Amino acid sequence: MTIASDIMGSILHGALGAPGASGAALPAIEAGPWWVSLIPALPLLACILCGVSAAMRIKSKLPAWITVGCLGVSFALTAAMFQQLAGGRSVTIAWEWINVAWTDSGGHERSLIANFGFYVDSLTCLWMLFVTGLATLIALYASEYMSHDVGTGYCRFFAAFGLFVFSMACLVMGDNLILLYLGWEGVGLCSYLLIGYFYKKPSAVAAAKKAFIMNRIGDLGLALGIFLAFVQFGSVEYKVILEAAQPWLAAAQAGHFDEIPATVQLIPILLMIGAFGKSAQLPLYVWLPDAMEGPTPVSALIHAATMVTAGVYLIARTYPLFLVSEYALPIVAWVGALTALVAATIGMAQFDIKRIMAYSTVSQLGYMFAGLGVLTSTGAAFHVFTHAFFKASLFLSCGAVMHGFAGQLDLRKLSGVGFMKGWQFVAIAMLVGCLNLAGFPFTAGYFSKDMILAEAFVTPHMAPIGWILLLTAGLTAYYTFRVFFRVFVGPKYYEPGDEVHAHSDHGHGDHGHGEHGHDAHGHAGDHGHAAGEFHPHAPGWAINFVLLTLTVLSVGAAGLYFLGDHGGWVGKMVHASSANYPPIVDLAAHSGEAADAHAHADHGAHGSFLGMDPHKVMYYVSGIVGFVGIAIAFALHYVGRKTAATANADKLVPLLGPIPKLAQGKWFVDEVYDLLIVKPLHLISIVFAYIDKLLVDGLVNAFGWVPRGVGSGLRPLQSGNLHSYAVQMAGGVAVLLLIVFLASIAGL
Repeated sequence: MTIASDIMGSILHGALGAPGASGAALPAIEAGPWWVSLIPALPLLACILCGVSAAMRIKSKLPAWITVGCLGVSFALTAAMFQQLAGGRSVTIAWEWINVAWTDSGGHERSLIANFGFYVDSLTCLWMLFVTGLATLIALYASEYMSHDVGTGYCRFFAAFGLFVFSMACLVMGDNLILLYLGWEGVGLCSYLLIGYFYKKPSAVAAAKKAFIMNRIGDLGLALGIFLAFVQFGSVEYKVILEAAQPWLAAAQAGHFDEIPATVQLIPILLMIGAFGKSAQLPLYVWLPDAMEGPTPVSALIHAATMVTAGVYLIARTYPLFLVSEYALPIVAWVGALTALVAATIGMAQFDIKRIMAYSTVSQLGYMFAGLGVLTSTGAAFHVFTHAFFKASLFLSCGAVMHGFAGQLDLRKLSGVGFMKGWQFVAIAMLVGCLNLAGFPFTAGYFSKDMILAEAFVTPHMAPIGWILLLTAGLTAYYTFRVFFRVFVGPKYYEPGDEVHAHSDHGHGDHGHGEHGHDAHGHAGDHGHAAGEFHPHAPGWAINFVLLTLTVLSVGAAGLYFLGDHGGWVGKMVHASSANYPPIVDLAAHSGEAADAHAHADHGAHGSFLGMDPHKVMYYVSGIVGFVGIAIAFALHYVGRKTAATANADKLVPLLGPIPKLAQGKWFVDEVYDLLIVKPLHLISIVFAYIDKLLVDGLVNAFGWVPRGVGSGLRPLQSGNLHSYAVQMAGGVAVLLLIVFLASIAGL
């Protein structure tokens, strides 16, 4: 038995109990109500209406209000879906989409059925609640943030925004892998459109292309996984695949992976590649930080809360397939842990606050993947849920700063923003988001991280991952509060960004800003501009309302942890879905808390943290680690700081040798990719271009030249000139006589 099979066998033994415990079935599938189809339809309607607004040359905020209204109704319907359908399983068929039948070479009847239908269980409800809820709030935020571009660009932005939410809904709600793939490609397209929104800016265009290409690499793996799933199971519908996977669980539980077909074990490996691309995991993570070239609402919605969690959703939805693979979950765990660590080290050394949050997103996604890998799908889903709110709050707070300070994002050129007039809501939202991200005790981020950390030490052979994640938690607390202590507290100081000429005092009158706070500088020349030449514009009601709402939701999410035994409300949602095993047969008799308690009663005996129960001690350990990270940030970036540009941390940089420079350069991963992949491919493309031009085109041109040459040679023979004909005939006779003469001399 290999180490991988030992790991997976131990995991499944803890989760499933005695052999044969996995034989129960998931709840029966019922026909869902028709109005479920309106949840994805309304964002699509918003997209269409925004397109009509562009055609009619609307130059008002109408596209924003259309989008907010449609998304708000979609969220209300999602809440109704949760109230009525969560806890069971249902499928709503909007229309029959793909239904093909044929007879194979062996005479067997085969069919491919992929309806435009929506599979609803508690996991679907969980994801759609924050997708539609956050989309509504961020659309409202964007109504003010994008107001400088009212007109065609405004319509284009909200059209892509609506199309994205439609695509994400298809990805999450689709009842088959084909519809999931449609949504998967749709969010990739919308990501390209929104990252490259400022299409006249070369860096934005390059970032959009980079995101699209990197995602396409992962998408190839997903497509191959879907093909192989159909070949193996004869269907792409979840209800068929999930049932067909159950017989293999007993063999996997016993560690007999040699009894499971290689094709079955290969399916999750291929799906995993797609998940790594969309959720920015090693080695396909480099697109996400560059995606910050898009408008901040794009960063908050697509690249913090929704699209990048698609990979986590894919694995959670197809969790039974990952459980029956010897290598899939261990790979997911290790890739997630290493991604979390690498991204955290890069985030520590950056100065652009949006990019710091981007690397933080990559790192936290690594946490989620590691959680899935160590069999705490509840912890992973809980972290997805909490992260969606507090990371959106962090991104939108950074966006408010960027918006008000003419594009300034360098933490060395901003200080004391939280004490300036009109910026208090932003500072509070940022503080709450930072506390959650740092895992401060009793915050939502603290509880969701703790579940993953504890399970890493419980799971056999996964303790190294636990230590990596614990170190990452400390680094996260440090770089998170590095931003807060540098930008929002300390001496008041600011320098405007590169967009200063577009942010004149009178230029904001039509942009929905309300009353602007104009704080004086400590020194007229500190920022390189004369006093009164630039004044930061505090956010208006829309931005402040959204930030306040997200702050409340980020705080309130912590309370969900206590609505149940282990994992709270999110745990209940996961336990009643395909992301949890053993499946729940009778939801009324077997509550999620009882199932989870059973799983951990046996599973908890496998590992320990320094001889103690990880589920009991990790509360204190993770809290201490978070405190240490915050304390170091306080000492290095707040204590004694008198200017925005300098801090005590600067004195430590020379002592660390080349490490700070390497981290600031993002470990030069992009440069390595460019050297080993991009440039060789570019050289190969040049070689093939010359082959195409000289050889392929040359042969084609040669075949075209031969008849032309023959025709050119024969054309004078048909000139119609009698004298020419006579000369040619005489010449021909002369040639024949010469041949006869030479032949006679040669004796032929």
